Amino acid sequence: MTTIAAATSGVSNTSAAQSATVLNSDFETFLKMLTVQMQNQDPLNPMDSSEYAMQLATFSGLEQQVLTNDLLGSLIYMSSQSGMADLAGWIGLEGRSSGPAYYDGDAPVDVMVSPVNYADTAQLVVYDENGVEVDRMNIDVASETASWDGTGPTGTALPAGLYTFQVESYVDGNLTATSAGESWSRIVEARSDAGAVVLVLAGGGEIYSDQVSGVRQG
Repeated sequence: MTTIAAATSGVSNTSAAQSATVLNSDFETFLKMLTVQMQNQDPLNPMDSSEYAMQLATFSGLEQQVLTNDLLGSLIYMSSQSGMADLAGWIGLEGRSSGPAYYDGDAPVDVMVSPVNYADTAQLVVYDENGVEVDRMNIDVASETASWDGTGPTGTALPAGLYTFQVESYVDGNLTATSAGESWSRIVEARSDAGAVVLVLAGGGEIYSDQVSGVRQG
């Protein structure tokens, strides 16, 4: 994290310095061209002073626009670094999300479920990391939590790995709604990716920070 921040900061500072150098160089070139233009104008038909003022105002506006863009870039960078510093405190905690949960091959996975309140039956569907359905179990429509023991439909133990969960709600045997099941996973890493913050969970699962619906001590 420190290395990334330091490298990014260096790029930001270098970019600002290069912008300032280019602006100074362009401004000096502009003044030289304006001086030559004044020295070589036709004495009988001199350029209107308002044209000089317009040229100066145009260049000044461009200069201010570039400086403003640099300032906005610096503010965005500082804001992103502040957000990353806040998220660093999440590492080692457990985050609740619908992202992939790691099954270690032993301990059951507790899943937060939310069948619709008008459903008369509900099922928890389990998918492996390739999105293939590997298990399906009936759950109580009034339950808030279901425990998956890591076995398939025939009771065969499934391998350790990442699994996701979906809740299906039924009325009179007809599927009426689906929702994602959530689980708690330990957060082991946080990183920036194209302006978004990615959280790496135990077992290698990844989610965006805005997918976390709760945080607790592990």
